[in-house]
Amino acid sequence: MRTSAERVLRSGWYVLGKEVEAFEREFAEYCGVGHCVGVASGTDAIELGLRALGVGRGSRVATVANAGFYTTTALMALGAEPVFVDVERETKLMDLVHLKQVLGETTLDAVVVTHLFGLLHDMEPVLDLTARAGVPVFEDCAQAHGARRGGRAAGSFGAAASFSFYPTKNLGALGDGGAVVTGSADVAQSVGRLRQYGWGSRYRAEIKGGRNSRLDEMQAAILRAKLPLLDGWNRRRRDIATRYSREIGNPRVDRPPVHGEEYVGHLYVVVSDDREALRAHLAEASILTDVHYPLPDHRQPVLAAHGGGTGLPVTDDLSEAILTLPCYPELSDEEVTRVISRVNSW
Repeated sequence: MRTSAERVLRSGWYVLGKEVEAFEREFAEYCGVGHCVGVASGTDAIELGLRALGVGRGSRVATVANAGFYTTTALMALGAEPVFVDVERETKLMDLVHLKQVLGETTLDAVVVTHLFGLLHDMEPVLDLTARAGVPVFEDCAQAHGARRGGRAAGSFGAAASFSFYPTKNLGALGDGGAVVTGSADVAQSVGRLRQYGWGSRYRAEIKGGRNSRLDEMQAAILRAKLPLLDGWNRRRRDIATRYSREIGNPRVDRPPVHGEEYVGHLYVVVSDDREALRAHLAEASILTDVHYPLPDHRQPVLAAHGGGTGLPVTDDLSEAILTLPCYPELSDEEVTRVISRVNSW
């Protein structure tokens, strides 16, 4: 990475140059799509990607409420209305039974499918449901870089998809960064204009909703250096998660099942009947945990007037019981064993 950084510094070009162009080509190829457009953050990628699909003021967009408020933030910036769909208890992903109900009850302009915690949703039934309703699907892949089903990567199923390169992501930069990937040249062109003031040509604004949201050359160079290592890091994350799922045997702690390539171990989330007691037990052994996420979107204060506080029983139940255990490539086997032993001793 030092070589990458020095290459940028020597070039004297820091915004929308050759490094960004090269990363966009390389990441599009990695995801198996035709186009990638780098932007300033994952949240910007959601907002600009949805705007390029025609989502705007007054649009109604289905999304989950257990994914940290990031998609909802983008929808609020667009002036769109979130239509919350409950999640499945085991996968924590969008419940397709509820989605089918929502599609039958209201008109939607898009569906955002979040591949939460690194688990790629089973996209075939999602696309079957939305195709019948004529609604485009947008994938939020901020936690699922490199996840695959049937040989296809996260980000290659929907009309477009967003990625975050925040430093803690499976593929992380040295600061904020994001990208929209798509198979559509028109969507890519639209996002490319939106990220730079809506320009069609220099200093000529031709598309509404534009802003300054550009992936810089330094972040692109770092991401290029890391991209060839991503699959190996994902395997290590998955190996750690597999050990947790197989070796944690405390009956008061529900673990995810063992997954294959559809899971890249961004977060390993368990469910406990007394989260705070388990968390304190682990903290006594200097094992840090977190909660992703403690307050669902429909319970956030800024949506108090939205009226979406009911109808998501699984989302609400999980928010009070989930706990994230350490799961990242740098963990040693001995540290993983210590986590397992401590959970089992609770």
